[in-house]
Amino acid sequence: MAQQVKSRKRVQEHGEVFTNEREVNAMLDMVKQETERIESRFLEPACGNGNFLAEVLRRKLTVVARQYKKSPDDYMRYAFVAVSSLYGVDILEDNAEECRERLYGIVEAEAMRAVKKPDAPFLEAIRYLLHKNILCGDALTLKDSNGDPITFAEWSLVTGDKVKRRDFLLSELLDGNTDKGETLSLFADEQPDTGNVRAHTDWEYDAEIDAYIPSAIQEYPLTNYWEVQRYA
Repeated sequence: MAQQVKSRKRVQEHGEVFTNEREVNAMLDMVKQETERIESRFLEPACGNGNFLAEVLRRKLTVVARQYKKSPDDYMRYAFVAVSSLYGVDILEDNAEECRERLYGIVEAEAMRAVKKPDAPFLEAIRYLLHKNILCGDALTLKDSNGDPITFAEWSLVTGDKVKRRDFLLSELLDGNTDKGETLSLFADEQPDTGNVRAHTDWEYDAEIDAYIPSAIQEYPLTNYWEVQRYA
């Protein structure tokens, strides 16, 4: 059984207790279909060293291997999509780093099992994704370890190997999602700038989730998925 507590001090100071494997699988089985959908996005706001994210990743990569292992190019492309869909925040930097390394190790091992010799640029892109998607920060204040608003990148496979990156403030995504057909806030323009949410937030319809979401704070040009590390 995996260790659930690193130290009594960490429990007392941060309430850190890791969820064991049995409970992780039981909870994920409640949304089993989503855990096996390659592009389905998951956010773990207190990810620890990645117990939930690691299991979701394993399930997604099992699907990728089943569907695409006969083509190394296709396997790596959709393994990238699987990793790009996972997001995590933890208040402790060592946990965030351990989570990144853990997820990278899973990708590397599964890729070697599926396609024998994954390309080096693919693995570099995976490291970059995890650097951007697994952050040290506080999910309650919605600030990162530098005190800045937590920002996550959305990675969308547009056509072939081309990926589109758009950055969003986590605070706006949590506060602003409005179902299609509901009325958007009439007072959005009058909201003061809190430092987390822009005083004026534009909205756009997202067909994938059938809802309106805040607009991106930054968009990037299309690039090949194995070259995303060239983004600033």
